[in-house]
Amino acid sequence: MIFKFHNGAHKAVFSLATAALSALVLVSVVGAVTSAPVTPKTVVLTVSGMPPVLDSDNLYSETRTGQFKPEVKDDLERVYVPNLRSNNVSVIDPETLKVVDRFKVGRSPQHIIPSWDLRTLWVANNAERGSDGSLTPIDPRTGKPGKSIPVDDPYNMYFTPDGQSAIVVAEAKHRLDFRDPKTLKLQYAIEVPQCGGINHGDFSIDGRFAIFTCEFDGSLAKIDLVNRSVAGYLKLALPKTRFKDSRKSINPLETEICTATKGMPQDIRISPNGKTFYVADMEADGVHLIDGESFKEFGLVVTGVAAHGLYPSRDGKLLYVANRGSHAIHGKRNGPGSVSVIDFSTNKVVANWPVPGGGSPDMGNVSNDGKWLWLSGRFDDVVYRFDTTSGKVDSITVGQEPHGLAVWPQPGRYSLGHTGNLR
Repeated sequence: MIFKFHNGAHKAVFSLATAALSALVLVSVVGAVTSAPVTPKTVVLTVSGMPPVLDSDNLYSETRTGQFKPEVKDDLERVYVPNLRSNNVSVIDPETLKVVDRFKVGRSPQHIIPSWDLRTLWVANNAERGSDGSLTPIDPRTGKPGKSIPVDDPYNMYFTPDGQSAIVVAEAKHRLDFRDPKTLKLQYAIEVPQCGGINHGDFSIDGRFAIFTCEFDGSLAKIDLVNRSVAGYLKLALPKTRFKDSRKSINPLETEICTATKGMPQDIRISPNGKTFYVADMEADGVHLIDGESFKEFGLVVTGVAAHGLYPSRDGKLLYVANRGSHAIHGKRNGPGSVSVIDFSTNKVVANWPVPGGGSPDMGNVSNDGKWLWLSGRFDDVVYRFDTTSGKVDSITVGQEPHGLAVWPQPGRYSLGHTGNLR
């Protein structure tokens, strides 16, 4: 189901007027002489230092199954789970579905983030309401942690598309801290004062800008990465009704009047063609559709109770939506959690997989072969493994309040951060 807020075609992803840093160039394909007309290819001119976009129709083309860089060929196949309340990381062997290791990290680990060069997995310990935040490195070849590095309020972390900066999302500070990706020394910061609860982001197809979600303001912030400034804010629209947050019944068809006064946006992902940003909203029970270039909302795809995490399929055709099962920040066990599957080409939900007996799917990623969707069970102290064909669910007990788990290794050329946003 999709609600449209206004009509009209999308604007082009880029404008020729933005010169070298933003352009859409049509060129003819050079090939054998043929009587049939040659279809032009679209070439995306990216910001300096960013790897080229090899397929403008699918910016996830290099993250298909088996497309590993040589650097990751000796890395262990593991699922790394940060346990927010246990202050540790559980390590799962995906073959046996067993926890094979557990180690302490800093206080309040939120996400595990692959570095731009794919050689380090960083645990973001933001020390909720404290001043002792840190980042703990994990060597993916051994699965062992290194010494934690003090960093101010690292709720989440991303990387600029050129790999020159790590972007520490300092949620409580309303700030994006750009740091050296190796030493973590501060380079510069961008203040985002009107973005309460800044936490998740994604980048335009050409690397010119990023859009971050503002969880506590029900809005988005667009960041101009070229001029290092805030380009604007966008308040998200709420539907008139939403799904009922009920633990007595996990029937996703039960609805109620939406009494929320503002949204609670969480994860955000860009469409394969780079035109649309999908924004999961826990209060709206669905995914907002945003035209990235014009920075306007044009629809809402209804999914399930408390839409939260977003993950594209290996072929770039589907978007998996983790519905956390509670509109509350701290929900109860066995809520009406589920996973919805959106077809990128139609923006329609083509499948919905409830957690048997209830649950709280949160953050994670897709396995290399695309057969499994791994998600933390935030309020149930488990990790879920969803079969992406049938929706069947396996559960593994971990620590207290697991959050942004990382599945490793991942196919792709470089990481833009979060739990493995590779391209």
